[in-house]
Amino acid sequence: MDSQEFVNIRKKLDKTQKQLAGIMGISLKAVCSYEQGWRTIPGHVERQLIFLLSQKVTPSEETANCWDIRHCPEEKIKQCPAWEFSAGNLCWFIGGTLCNNTPHATWQKKMESCRKCSVMQRIIR
Repeated sequence: MDSQEFVNIRKKLDKTQKQLAGIMGISLKAVCSYEQGWRTIPGHVERQLIFLLSQKVTPSEETANCWDIRHCPEEKIKQCPAWEFSAGNLCWFIGGTLCNNTPHATWQKKMESCRKCSVMQRIIR
């Protein structure tokens, strides 16, 4: 996540920097630093920010399971942590998911793939 995407999501949430800091349990200085590009946005902050956005903008009728949207093979579905935890609409939130039939090595690699996926596109569009 880059600084501009961070700013855009904060604005979609309709929160000031101070309000967002309080909600996320981070300092106002950290929020300012992320938005200015002075600090790299850690994966756990990115994950929490997108989660907040998903809870605000995703209508209930759009919460289909990722494995249905992506037409995953049955044998892969049952191996995937998103299925195990009944979190098909939060697949992007869970590490070790089997997108493209293989888990991603890092959070950054996972998010590169997730940003291109229609499941996450429903949230960040």
